[in-house]
Amino acid sequence: MIREVTVIGAGTMGKGIAQVFAQTAYKVRWLDISKEALDNGYKDIVYHLDKTLTKRNCTEKQKKETLDNLSLFTEVKKAVSSVELVIEAITENEKAKLEIFREIDAYAPKGCILASNTSSISITKIASATRRPEQVIGMHFMNPVPVMPLVEIIKGYSTARETFNTAYAISKTLGKSPVEANDYPGFVANRILMPMINEAIEVLRTGIAGVEEIDAVMKLGMAHPMGPLQLADFIGLDICLAILEVMYDGFKNPKYAPNPLLIKMVTAGKLGVKSREGFYDYSENKKAERISRMFS
Repeated sequence: MIREVTVIGAGTMGKGIAQVFAQTAYKVRWLDISKEALDNGYKDIVYHLDKTLTKRNCTEKQKKETLDNLSLFTEVKKAVSSVELVIEAITENEKAKLEIFREIDAYAPKGCILASNTSSISITKIASATRRPEQVIGMHFMNPVPVMPLVEIIKGYSTARETFNTAYAISKTLGKSPVEANDYPGFVANRILMPMINEAIEVLRTGIAGVEEIDAVMKLGMAHPMGPLQLADFIGLDICLAILEVMYDGFKNPKYAPNPLLIKMVTAGKLGVKSREGFYDYSENKKAERISRMFS
């Protein structure tokens, strides 16, 4: 039974993954090269636990136990040298992921499973950077991790069934609903979601309707809980762009080509909630400010 894990990355996803594991009584070694990022992420976890205390979904004892389960690290060797599972949740960049997996592979114990939270990059390609491709798997959590139940479990070409079964079972212990997927660009969730977001941006770019109108159609007409443009803001427009680029490169199909407006907004630094401006303006909205802490 795996009881100690390393989570790599103190961004939006890494922070959420570290929190859900710590809340489920796993000992978590939380790694990032930036001590400041770890400290800020830790403060955000405290903030979220305090919010759940207010809602009576968490006790002071549970909060203390969760925080006691978190240990912060800035050195890969120390963070992974004695754990049974490593989950990488760094930026959605293939080169960066291959580099970190080479380093993890050098220091992690022989039987340790190496998982990636990538939302689009090939697990087979990531596994090729290691000497243990049979122990490499995708565990794609949804954002915000403490709230969303889905975890896509993605098998690479060489992923062993035992590795898959372990990742699937661990997801269940977290209270998540794992779904099996094969290793193709975008997997299932983003293969379907990103073209919809891309098309919503095209509808905006061509002047067919405005931002609020597009989102209203999808919410009121299609029963989506959030419109595609607001969802893109919460995901991060830079992340949407990165995923579309991976899919376009992988399939060479023009339907996955990132919309010019999306490219322009990312270039201008309009990334959504994380930058306080995307398709919506979050600078003065107090509710958005609270949401921003969840997604930042």
